[in-house]
Amino acid sequence: MRKTLFTLQEFSVPLIAGVVVAMLAANWDADLYHGLTQTPLTQMWAFLTHGGSAHHGHAEGWGHYLTLHFLANDIFMALFFGIAAKEITEACLPNGALNPPRKAVNPLFGTIGGVVGPIGVFLSLNALFGMSAWRNGWGIPTATDIALAWLVARLLFGKGHPAVSFLLLLAVADDAIGLGIIAVGYPDPAHPTEWGNLIWMLPGMAIAYSLRVRQVQSWVPYLTLGGAFCWGGLYSAHLHPALALVFVVPFLPPPNRDEGLYESVDFEELECSTTHADRHCSPLEQFEHDTKTFVDFGLFFFAFANAGVALSEITGLTWILLSSLLIGKTVGIFGFSWIATRLGFPLPTGMSFRHLFVTGIIAGLGLTVALFVSNQAFTTPSLQGAAKMGAVFSIGSALFAFIAFDWLGLREGDTLLSLLLSRIQSGLRRPTEKPTPALTGSADV
Repeated sequence: MRKTLFTLQEFSVPLIAGVVVAMLAANWDADLYHGLTQTPLTQMWAFLTHGGSAHHGHAEGWGHYLTLHFLANDIFMALFFGIAAKEITEACLPNGALNPPRKAVNPLFGTIGGVVGPIGVFLSLNALFGMSAWRNGWGIPTATDIALAWLVARLLFGKGHPAVSFLLLLAVADDAIGLGIIAVGYPDPAHPTEWGNLIWMLPGMAIAYSLRVRQVQSWVPYLTLGGAFCWGGLYSAHLHPALALVFVVPFLPPPNRDEGLYESVDFEELECSTTHADRHCSPLEQFEHDTKTFVDFGLFFFAFANAGVALSEITGLTWILLSSLLIGKTVGIFGFSWIATRLGFPLPTGMSFRHLFVTGIIAGLGLTVALFVSNQAFTTPSLQGAAKMGAVFSIGSALFAFIAFDWLGLREGDTLLSLLLSRIQSGLRRPTEKPTPALTGSADV
């Protein structure tokens, strides 16, 4: 059972299944789908237990009814972004991928290109073929779906290839930029930001800091106490409470390994003990270990609550967003990383410009964060639907990556099918090759 669950996680099956079920439900019975995702859970429970009809409305002010959509987007996604914050925090620690900064210059250049490129393509295509009402979608194609991109990269490049480390660092870094875009670029127009309420975040961060000073070795009080204040502060300020743990996770005590954070470790053998007497993981690592499975499977409900779009809602905005992800990511990452090599910051040893081109295509997988930002960028249901279809269709970037990988001659003798089968049979494991010191070196063109 454990091996089956692990395989489902590694192949992002819950997330993809949620997308498929949501699409089927929305196109089969849109009213039923919207009832399941938007009806307050108390009314739904009353309907199931007492019969009658359940109606949903809007809460007054900035309040929300407790719906599946609200639980998935504003509460559950706090854990998702918390895990992303954990990756960013580790990358900034000594021996991490961003410390010292020089070894991460090239992938960070690529990250900038992977943000600027899609924005540029989106604004250009929208100016030529779009509408002014679509312009607010500029932030949707900026982030990469870490889980799906890592999966595709491992299938193509194989375990331990520097291109996988490069992509993982790039995806984590542009998700960090994506968090900033969500927080700053998309305030709620119906409820202006009340900046004064952000003061409630200060007690949350102070609690987290004091817990760290006292060397509290459980992540639970950091998130339940500090995270609660930060969530409430963001919520009352009309900002996105899903970002709450981003301000708390960096206070979790980090690992303290002499070999560095990103040396090769067998993550299947390195089990984080939940006992205080025999702890192998720091609170920062333990947080991910304890919540990762819940988050991976919880993405089914996030996808179900957000990806239910009728095919009739496909418009030009859908294709502009899809093009921005596919073309903008590929050209932006390749172009900016090429500039970095000319400035004296080479690609990792063993990674060529052909690998870089395929990596750029893979980075066009923008499903999870793109779905989330679609909700923030547009308030009109039809525009949300069209934007979400672009996010869902970005899964097709994987197909283009397979084609490019084969066309550029990177499969080294095997047929593409046999190569993929061998990758699967060899067993996909958790990323032992987190961004490593191997991110330095020179590229072979």
